[in-house]
Amino acid sequence: MEVLVLEPTLYTVKAIFIIDNDGERILAKYYDNPYPSVKEQNAFEKNIFNKTHRTDRAIALLEGLTVVYKSNIDLYFYVIGSSHENELMLVAVLNCLFDSLSQMLRKNVEKRTLLENMEAVFLAID
Repeated sequence: MEVLVLEPTLYTVKAIFIIDNDGERILAKYYDNPYPSVKEQNAFEKNIFNKTHRTDRAIALLEGLTVVYKSNIDLYFYVIGSSHENELMLVAVLNCLFDSLSQMLRKNVEKRTLLENMEAVFLAID
């Protein structure tokens, strides 16, 4: 019997990113550094976008990770956790982020408004 030993980590959330309708990164924050280069991060984000943007589900398991996501007008919001992470906790993080941005942007959560208020968006994610 093989026992899987998980490496301890402080991070429950592995990454948060926002992508536009074309699959282009608006903002990304990686906490556990599974993809050290920007090229690897972009490939990972494109892969997730391609597999999720046409579905109406809110949770996916991809590349050994739990992905929760939400779309709004012309943006897709993603919260990534490990495969053994509680999906409800990740959805709570996603909803908290989206609700915070919605309040900060006066319920106008769309690409143009987000780009105009990027410093506030970075602050909310941090």
